[in-house]
Amino acid sequence: MCTVTLSYDQNNALARRKLAALLATGLFSQHVIDSVEPTQEEIQTHRLEVEAFLNHSKKSMSNVIARYL
Repeated sequence: MCTVTLSYDQNNALARRKLAALLATGLFSQHVIDSVEPTQEEIQTHRLEVEAFLNHSKKSMSNVIARYL
């Protein structure tokens, strides 16, 4: 299942009608998400994932960059 986030002007009648029509199709469901602060463990995991991504990116691009030096 994928998640789609929509931003719209809640005072815009057309936007509200279109959203209601979209939800009425039954293809989509609405979920209310409470804003919860991430735990220290989640923050640390995210940092490690970002670091791993950057390291991999640097390693894979090193050959491309070396050609132009």
